[in-house]
Amino acid sequence: MRSIEPPQIYSVVPAILPPDQLFGPLFHDVQMNHVFPDSITFADCYPKRSPEEILSLYEIEKHKEDFKLFDFVSAYFHIPEPIITDYTSNQLLPATEHINQLWPLLTRESQPDCSMLPVPKSYVVPGGRFRGLYYWDSYFTMLGLQSVGEYELIREMVHNFAYLIDVYGHIPNANRSYYLTRSQPPFFALMVRLLAEIDGPEAFAQYLPHMQKEYNYWMDGYFRLSDRETSFRRVVLLPDGSILNRYWDDLPAPRPESYQEDVQMAHYSAPFGVEPGTLYRHIRAACESGWDFSCRWFRDVNHIETIHTTDIVPVDLNCLLYELELTLSEAYNQSSFSDPSSYFLQKAEKRKKAMIKYFWNDDRQFFMDYNLALNKSTTVMSLAGIFPLFFKIATNEQAHHVHEHVAGSFLKKGGVVSTLHESGQQWDSPNGWAPLQYLTYEGLRNYNFSDTAGKLKKRWIALNDKVFKETGKMMEKYNVVDIDLPAGGGEYPNQDGFGWTNGIYLWMMNNA
Repeated sequence: MRSIEPPQIYSVVPAILPPDQLFGPLFHDVQMNHVFPDSITFADCYPKRSPEEILSLYEIEKHKEDFKLFDFVSAYFHIPEPIITDYTSNQLLPATEHINQLWPLLTRESQPDCSMLPVPKSYVVPGGRFRGLYYWDSYFTMLGLQSVGEYELIREMVHNFAYLIDVYGHIPNANRSYYLTRSQPPFFALMVRLLAEIDGPEAFAQYLPHMQKEYNYWMDGYFRLSDRETSFRRVVLLPDGSILNRYWDDLPAPRPESYQEDVQMAHYSAPFGVEPGTLYRHIRAACESGWDFSCRWFRDVNHIETIHTTDIVPVDLNCLLYELELTLSEAYNQSSFSDPSSYFLQKAEKRKKAMIKYFWNDDRQFFMDYNLALNKSTTVMSLAGIFPLFFKIATNEQAHHVHEHVAGSFLKKGGVVSTLHESGQQWDSPNGWAPLQYLTYEGLRNYNFSDTAGKLKKRWIALNDKVFKETGKMMEKYNVVDIDLPAGGGEYPNQDGFGWTNGIYLWMMNNA
């Protein structure tokens, strides 16, 4: 193939459009022909000419005998370089010192990029293939930053999230255009509460408009729910008239960052009677949950093709929105416009009653997700059931039963597993994840189950230390069942870095 001279003039590309829409057939062909081992690579490529020019050239060039797709992409796109540093871990150091040396390497500022949504301040990336500002990851990273006094970086990250809410009306999954149709578990109110611990209660008033706007995003369409329309986007009407929330994505299309994987799964889902568009929406909604993927979203726990996320009302999401309602009540009470304070307190109480009614399963004696289609609990026990303890929603009796399950079933040699089923998905057994270790630890301590909480903490720290001494890395997730084996599952290799693992490790080391 003849060489193609790269152009000298760089065009401005509107960042609001995701790359699959900008590059259409070219994007499809690159992803489906495995031009890059990881689908996210082309999603993050930066074009050297306008999309229209590139597409026109592609239509001409692709019919030539010597055409090679990789050469074409190389000529007309900046391909993201692997993030390589000259940093070498000193495995003889305590992990705390390693992590504190790592923060500057995980701190970023926005760079010109086709799919990158710019933010004004610095932020911490998770690590590995994850190059952006991820939403719920960042809260757990902030806990670690707080424990070592990195207050300014916390302020900058909260400011970035407020900026994203101002510009886009919500916090996307991460600051990429292809994440704009979904968010992630709404931890922004907890970030503001964390900042208030540092800077005082003025933080509540400062970020009140942003918390209100995020609440509006999650509650969009609640006013139109009726017996004829029992769900709309992220809100659902329950049989008794209660309104709760679910995960959602407006776009029934393959994810640009996992395009080939989604298209392939759509072929496999045909025997299960699932239409491609329906499948794509359920996949995207599961990504909004942060638990991508777990059998808690499947009709058949062994087959991801049976995913039906939008039919499920999740325990964890509604606990987070309960906390957002309480935080809004507190923030309005501290503002010059205090009237809505009692309104949001009432909303929180209504949600709490609905959560107890629909999530508590008397047979299992555990908090379970609720299946809208069947009007009953789902069958998968997961650590989403710990959220009512973390937010102090559970009664003492309910907490007692949850503790029995955690101590007897979820707690393993290296910490707690996310679910009790081994499906091959990364958010199921045998894997353990830093955020769920923290939430379980704090949830148990809220109800004075300190012995079990202490065991969890000790085992998780010991596993982190063990893997660090062996590899020099802090991992995205760990095998907590067999601590001599690495974690598995997922659409990509186990990542190292790693933002929330670093954060929770430091927090546990610095808090009783």
